[in-house]
Amino acid sequence: MLVSAPTQQGRRVVVTGMGVVGPCGIGRDAFWAGLLAPAPEGERRVHDFDPTAYFGPKEVRRVDRYTQFAVVAADEALADANAHGDALPADPDRAGVWVGTGVGGLSTLEREIVVNHTKGARRVSPFLVPMMMNNAAAATISMRYGWRGPCENTVTACAAGTHSVTNGARLIASGRCDTVLAGSAEAPMTPVGLAAFYNMTALSRTGFSCPFDKARDGFVISEGGGILVLEALETAVARGAHIYAEVLGGASTADAYHITAPAPSGSGAIGCMELALADAGVTAADVRHVNAHGTSTPLNDAAEAEAMAKVFGADGPAVTSTKGVTGHALGAAGALEAVAAVLTIEHRLIPPTAGYRTPDPDLPTMDLVVGDPRPWEPGVTLSNSFGFGGHNGTVVFAPYTG
Repeated sequence: MLVSAPTQQGRRVVVTGMGVVGPCGIGRDAFWAGLLAPAPEGERRVHDFDPTAYFGPKEVRRVDRYTQFAVVAADEALADANAHGDALPADPDRAGVWVGTGVGGLSTLEREIVVNHTKGARRVSPFLVPMMMNNAAAATISMRYGWRGPCENTVTACAAGTHSVTNGARLIASGRCDTVLAGSAEAPMTPVGLAAFYNMTALSRTGFSCPFDKARDGFVISEGGGILVLEALETAVARGAHIYAEVLGGASTADAYHITAPAPSGSGAIGCMELALADAGVTAADVRHVNAHGTSTPLNDAAEAEAMAKVFGADGPAVTSTKGVTGHALGAAGALEAVAAVLTIEHRLIPPTAGYRTPDPDLPTMDLVVGDPRPWEPGVTLSNSFGFGGHNGTVVFAPYTG
């Protein structure tokens, strides 16, 4: 079991802006209201999404839906960060972008495959490659704002968002960047995408997302995007920014076990959480809240519950899974949940685990927030993401206290 790691060295990193496109709300305020509301019925698409407000009529046809989500979230996040103090960035060569995804431009790829079969190769769009590639969202954001620092992306299935936030924070902590737009986006709800997940028995047959519930039978697939503005503390303070939270650290591990199933007893998740705590310079006893991966699948929820019990013991922190409302947005999930974790600190309120009704006697006891939102005194908060391929990610947030 991993019990130590070098504490993160370098500059302190804070969150000064947030943007989100989620199935429970477009925009930070609507998204937060959605997290506090009852779980929606049916599929978890982002409804009433109009990209033409952000792209010209020609450009909008050359940007895949997942990139559209990322750009809209980035626009909101940057506007939020610029609402207080001097505008960002002071130096575009020290401003980076790190936006992850799981499947990238799947809708574009699927559409053009049909075109190839029905109309012939000459009718395939020349924009297929730049629209489908997994780095398209990061590249589009970089070009949109003229940010010339590192422009990268992480493709680690359902852990991509959490890894991207952690990686973006490290660009700042190391001194390479002063500001990073970090997060992820996903638009996987295509006919083939839905069929593939359904046929591998990953999706709920009942269409009901109920993390950690006895009746859980798979995840409810969704889509969306979330972006955080990460900034070096000294630059944020100097320009008079509003600081939502501090990024204390994070970690990444691999199960090295199975392409879809988590390692038994959550061994990879245990190591990831412990390394993240060590990187953040805090202990398990310091943690007040965990935004769990909590997908509503039998194996994942069981492994994560076991992992949390082993890391935190019987008297552990408050736990919630926002996927009861949002569903599972795959590569975007970690970014949506990073936004949710920071909003939980900002509003001093923990959203409940929507859909939870019946305790599972086979899971370890945990302090699961259910029913009504729970007021709390904000403290160290973990956001977990565990993806197909055995990818584990944990990022650690805390209230900024000066």
